[in-house]
Amino acid sequence: MRKFEYKWLVAIAFVAGFFMDLMDVTIVNVALPTLARDFKVPGTTLEWVVNAYVLSLAVWIPASGWIGDRFGTKKTFLFALFTFVAGSILCGLAWNIESLIFFRVLQGIGGGMMTPVGITMLFRAFPPQERAQASSILAIPAAIAPAVGPVLGGFLTDFATWRWIFFVNLPVGIFAFIFSFIYLREYLEGRPGKFDIPGFVVSAVGLILTLYALSIGPVDGWTTLPVIISGILGILLLVWLVFIETRKTSPLLHFKLFRERLFRTTNIIMFFAFSQWVGFLFVLPLFLQDLVRLSAFESGLTTFPTALGWITISFVTTRFYQQWGPKKMIVVGLTFVTLLSAVFAFVDINTNLWIIRLILFLRGLSMGFAVIPVQAAVFTNITVDETGRASSLFNTNRQVASSFGIAILGTVLFQALKLSSKPLIAYQIAFGASVVLGAIALFYAIKLKESDAHASMRRSEP
Repeated sequence: MRKFEYKWLVAIAFVAGFFMDLMDVTIVNVALPTLARDFKVPGTTLEWVVNAYVLSLAVWIPASGWIGDRFGTKKTFLFALFTFVAGSILCGLAWNIESLIFFRVLQGIGGGMMTPVGITMLFRAFPPQERAQASSILAIPAAIAPAVGPVLGGFLTDFATWRWIFFVNLPVGIFAFIFSFIYLREYLEGRPGKFDIPGFVVSAVGLILTLYALSIGPVDGWTTLPVIISGILGILLLVWLVFIETRKTSPLLHFKLFRERLFRTTNIIMFFAFSQWVGFLFVLPLFLQDLVRLSAFESGLTTFPTALGWITISFVTTRFYQQWGPKKMIVVGLTFVTLLSAVFAFVDINTNLWIIRLILFLRGLSMGFAVIPVQAAVFTNITVDETGRASSLFNTNRQVASSFGIAILGTVLFQALKLSSKPLIAYQIAFGASVVLGAIALFYAIKLKESDAHASMRRSEP
């Protein structure tokens, strides 16, 4: 293969791995009632089928940058693929709820390293002036996987067995592993430094406690003792983490990278934009299934236009990015995402489903128009040697944002359901609350400096 073609080989390997990782977050949710019946366990226990994967991701995402630099991005990516697929097979063979939860942790080890290392390889393969193109590639699995998950999960659960929601990763994973083994090149950072054990331990425990509090707070209540203790300890540990990491020469998480203005601002935008996005997608299926009375499969089909909108806009974002730059695109995209979220505050059970699908298609279009330039711009002023550590920070930020968005909108929804005798009003309030998160992201988008992203806006040589 000629040198200029290598970037597309990296893109193929990354898309396959990233797709599996993202889909696995949503595909399991629709099967939880079936798992409860098969394993004869209460719903509170089943939460750990989801939480075990998310918490495992939180442990390994921060460490992925150093691991990739120390052992090589190719070796790390292959190890992550193998671990994820092996965990998927074991999940499908689980004989009780305890074994399933344990194997979900194993899956999370692979998933936690696969995405950050994959993004690192992708952005090292694409020069700064082609980052918008690389971000368009990122948009494909980012849009399709979360939307396909509930549809495929509902179909397999209803018409086959829940075990296939894990076995479905096998063909994609085997292809990605063989392809990556043959075509990917190794990259080793010359001086990765020693592994930061204190940073790893503090980040792991701090993130686990914080994400645990965020996951159970909306349901159990924020004043319950487990939520208060885990939340306070988690936040204190994360504050301590920043303190100790900024004073080390070779930290696990390079918080000093946030001194770079563009990297800092785009991460803030991504945090609130992704919080709004994931929180909204948490509330929407509940609305469609609990109030509109759609099945899990029908609900997944109804939300699928979101992915279609995101994919559609990804084909033209490179041209817009070079002409407009990231600031205009992000501001326009987030403005429409926020306005379209506000529209849902007026949707009710009698609203035509095709109107809902149209709004969701436009939301996907708008979100893609905003997020793709964020991903294109975020690493613009980060050196090649720092890309792995920057990717760890970026993905940790996104993972915490997902839990934060669900926690905020979930709390608003469940509290409103308790206070209101009309469930529809509670859902409309929750949809309205998502507008606040979008507005915060928009505020920081307006503060962006276009000149900071100049290197990523130059046209690549033919």
